[in-house]
Amino acid sequence: MESVVRAALEAMERRDWERLKPLLHPYLHWTDANGKLRGRANVLAHLASTPPPPPPPPDAYELRDGQIYRWVA
Repeated sequence: MESVVRAALEAMERRDWERLKPLLHPYLHWTDANGKLRGRANVLAHLASTPPPPPPPPDAYELRDGQIYRWVA
């Protein structure tokens, strides 16, 4: 697992949205048990409104420009 993904999981666990934001690509594609989302702002709002525990590690991911571009869990 890439270090950026590990850092994102840690930030989600700590609910540190400011630390998580630069790890996520602005045009992020996010898929989890709740459905699909598009865009960093939408994903951050979704994560902030979801009670703990944090999401599990992704089954698949894609990086672009050193940021998480696609997350499938």
